[in-house]
Amino acid sequence: MKSFWIRTEGGKTVLEFRDVPVPQPKAGEIVVRMRAASLNRGELLASIGLHSSDVPRPAGGDGAGEVHAVGEGVSGFKPGDRVMGRARGTFAEYVAMPAHQVMPAPARYTWEQAAAVPTAFITAYEILYPYGRLKAGEWLLVAGASSGVGVACVQIGKVAGASVIGTSGSAEKLAKLKALGLDVGIRARGGDFAAKALEATGGKGVNVAVNLVGGTAFPECLRALANKGRLAIVGYVDGVMRSEIDLEPVHGKRLEIYGVSNAHLTAAERAEATRGFVRDLLPALADGRIVPVIDKVFPFDELPAAKAYVESNAQLGKVVVRVV
Repeated sequence: MKSFWIRTEGGKTVLEFRDVPVPQPKAGEIVVRMRAASLNRGELLASIGLHSSDVPRPAGGDGAGEVHAVGEGVSGFKPGDRVMGRARGTFAEYVAMPAHQVMPAPARYTWEQAAAVPTAFITAYEILYPYGRLKAGEWLLVAGASSGVGVACVQIGKVAGASVIGTSGSAEKLAKLKALGLDVGIRARGGDFAAKALEATGGKGVNVAVNLVGGTAFPECLRALANKGRLAIVGYVDGVMRSEIDLEPVHGKRLEIYGVSNAHLTAAERAEATRGFVRDLLPALADGRIVPVIDKVFPFDELPAAKAYVESNAQLGKVVVRVV
């Protein structure tokens, strides 16, 4: 079967095509005939040590398709079911997924929309629900709101009843985000947005801030927080992995700073996150309150071009490849 693998070379990630056998399901696994798979920026950033590898590995982290075969001990799924989920190696015609990472694909969704859900929306769910504890009536700030996870945070924040502020360097992207429910758009690249966020909240600050930009945005996210505010570190689009921290507001305001990454999660932790997402948010996707935003769809054989497009930072929402 056709598949793509990824490796790190000269400080950059490189894709390579491979013809490999169709996987057979092991106990606890489901083999899925992939119809579409999404690109996730973290996997493509060789600057992040968590994702860098000199040894080639199957590429792709999530997608959607039809159940092809189920392994021993798997219940609740049968061949032909429409599903979506997370697994290593989804840029392939078939992939073996751990059963605890597989969930039904909403009937109203296209394959491309379903493929855009698992990684971006489960990550956004963890950012805002179990860790961020976002509540109705609170303020949410999303720095780098046009990314796949950023758009998901905006959409989830609105469903949760929060008021949402988003930053982007593009006025056009902010306009599109406002059509999705963004309350306040701030045009900014990297930093220089805290003052406007404080103004929007009447000087109180935001309750939850999500930093999808990196080190250049960290000080501004910190300044924008209200008392007992929570700050999530999620991405490094700017490539800046370090930043100074002002301890006084962290101490004086009783702030919380936490990271959300999928790199070192155990199977049990991944399963817990998926169960929480299915319980708390999948209904909002199934009934149409949330619809994934697809920026662009590429044919499977043009995955390298899709990768280059994501790396150009031109997207709003998700970029997807259609496998078949």
